[in-house]
Amino acid sequence: MSLRHPVITRFAPTPSGALHVGHVLAAWQARRMADAHGGLCVLRIEDIDTERTRDPRWLASIYEDLEWLGIRFDGEVMVQSRRMGVYAEALGKLRSLGLLYPCFCSRAEIRAEWESMARAPHTGEHMRYSGHCRDLPEERVSELLEKGVPHAWRINMRRVEDLVGCPLWEDLRLGIRRCVPSTCEDAVLARKDTPTSYHLAVVVDDYAQRVSLVTRGADLLEFTPLQRALQAVLGLPTPVYAHHLLLRDARGKRLAKRDCVRSVRFLREQGMNPQQLLAALQCAVERGGVWEG
Repeated sequence: MSLRHPVITRFAPTPSGALHVGHVLAAWQARRMADAHGGLCVLRIEDIDTERTRDPRWLASIYEDLEWLGIRFDGEVMVQSRRMGVYAEALGKLRSLGLLYPCFCSRAEIRAEWESMARAPHTGEHMRYSGHCRDLPEERVSELLEKGVPHAWRINMRRVEDLVGCPLWEDLRLGIRRCVPSTCEDAVLARKDTPTSYHLAVVVDDYAQRVSLVTRGADLLEFTPLQRALQAVLGLPTPVYAHHLLLRDARGKRLAKRDCVRSVRFLREQGMNPQQLLAALQCAVERGGVWEG
């Protein structure tokens, strides 16, 4: 393990719904790992998706639940919606390196193409973009831009690999891993209505908050190679990762925001105190992620 010191972890909720036990696990893991190494744990509010985070009551609810839990954080809270200029600078650097291209495909068109393929996705599988607009003739691109056709900006992962090769990254559970950019999706990094993406913002923000250990759910493991590639082309240091198990019920179903019965607010109203909740999480981790609360 090659942790940088001081060890800094982070908890980064999206204020689009009630805090649930899965979020508490993520916050608890981040704080626990920081304390184990004598480090810091910072808080970040990931609210770049204005459609999902427009209701201010959810943010207030998150702060209230975190205070009730007694999970402390260090330093100032970072709020992504206040950092659009920083993301624009990062996007500009990628554009200057020739790594971005406009994609004129609508979400509906991408979905239709994906679902028509022989390997149609199972429920919950990430819908990957085929790269349709990657090699459009320059004349066609100019024509579409001049007409004002709606578009997103995607990163050309083949060119990323030409530029930085296949960089390494480390996970505490999985060991040393290699990122092969050309096998990653050409992800959207900006849209007209959202001038940055989760992938770009998280990389830039981890650097700004000096995060050296990223603790997060195993559901985000598939995106780590893409984020590692972004770190490489932007010249940013790479944290160590720790992808922890997700909470599931006794039938193996993943717990999610829509399971309001397991929200922190519901458990509070049922009379559970913070110590009982954290103890239940500890038991769930020891059972391999099975939540019996």
